[in-house]
Amino acid sequence: MNAKEEEKNRGFVCINCGKWVPISPFTKTLNRNHCPHCLWSKHVDSAIAGDRMSVCNTGMKPIGLNFKNSRTDKWGGEVQNELMLIHQCIRCQKISINRVLAEDNSSEIIRAYEEGLKLDGEMKKKLGINNINVLSEENREEVETQIFGN
Repeated sequence: MNAKEEEKNRGFVCINCGKWVPISPFTKTLNRNHCPHCLWSKHVDSAIAGDRMSVCNTGMKPIGLNFKNSRTDKWGGEVQNELMLIHQCIRCQKISINRVLAEDNSSEIIRAYEEGLKLDGEMKKKLGINNINVLSEENREEVETQIFGN
């Protein structure tokens, strides 16, 4: 089943853990493409997030976290330090980022954060060129506060 058919069926089977992932109209995202249980994604987008045009369709492993650049929300307020998952396709190595959602497994978010701490300098440089800055140990308190509260 391709990504468009999965979305029409209001969910998909995780490419990594095999669990059913429902797509809810109540989440803040229009295109759900990572599993809330294991955080793996599927390489479904090609050029633009949500285009569902990739022919790769392979698993994308969570390799770290970053903060999305600040933006203005629909009420005119500034949103800062929104946690984002960094995914890397295990076949073609494409990198993408996806918003962390409230229903995502907090232990797996911490695991992704710790995986990011282990990335080598070459990978961090490659990500940095694309304006993706992997969170470091200095960000631990902010990450934990966002996941677990104060």
